[in-house]
Amino acid sequence: MDVFHALHFLFGIFGNATGLFLFLAPVVTFRRIIRNKSTEQFSGIPYNMTLLNCLLSAWYGLPFVSPNNMLVYTINGTGAVLETVYVIIFLIFAPKRAKARMLGLLLLVVSVFATVALVSVLALHGQKRKLFCGCAATIFSICMYASPLSVMRLVIRTRSVEFMPFLLSLFVFLCGTSWFVFGLLGRDPFIAVPNGFGCGLGAMQLVLYAIYRNSEASRGQKDGNGGKDGGALEMGYEKPRLANGGAQNGAGGAAP
Repeated sequence: MDVFHALHFLFGIFGNATGLFLFLAPVVTFRRIIRNKSTEQFSGIPYNMTLLNCLLSAWYGLPFVSPNNMLVYTINGTGAVLETVYVIIFLIFAPKRAKARMLGLLLLVVSVFATVALVSVLALHGQKRKLFCGCAATIFSICMYASPLSVMRLVIRTRSVEFMPFLLSLFVFLCGTSWFVFGLLGRDPFIAVPNGFGCGLGAMQLVLYAIYRNSEASRGQKDGNGGKDGGALEMGYEKPRLANGGAQNGAGGAAP
């Protein structure tokens, strides 16, 4: 049992490390937004949705909801703080119409989280509370992991990995795998199921990268930008629109 608990803890630590990388990925975009004093054509939707995911997951990890999940609420609490900063910066530099949409979405996020938190505290107890909070967290975790689906479609259509950086795909896979194993070892389906989904999607991204990394389209784009990777290191966050009007790297599903 000591080895079992040690492995459970180690996979949680590794999940925290890889998760932190993913939460810090939008720094690239926000440095650009601050420098240009404009949100350009970036979308603020993913940041709000990831904020909601972090809030619900952190709430689920609290001791009075699901015991022995300290590592769950530490990384998601950190993610909630970072996403709040991103949302504030976006609100500062967004044009009026986008700012109004962002504020409306932020109010929705706060309302959903407050509803889940109040219902779980005031109306539910024990296993029912864990089940309710776990289901809510699972739904939005799957939405967050599904966000790169639009990028994967773009890779297949353009036969180029320009907007799907290798390191990001690798860390999506490592993060999903770490928390999937953590959930299995802890016998917690609300952690294992969404992160098993994330592990699978991360693996699919790596396969696509292996297939298209040496394609003519990918080589041509690398030559065109001096060999630099054109994709910002973000999990499912929008990039500027392509010059030919192509699809954005949007947040799949709703939204992390």
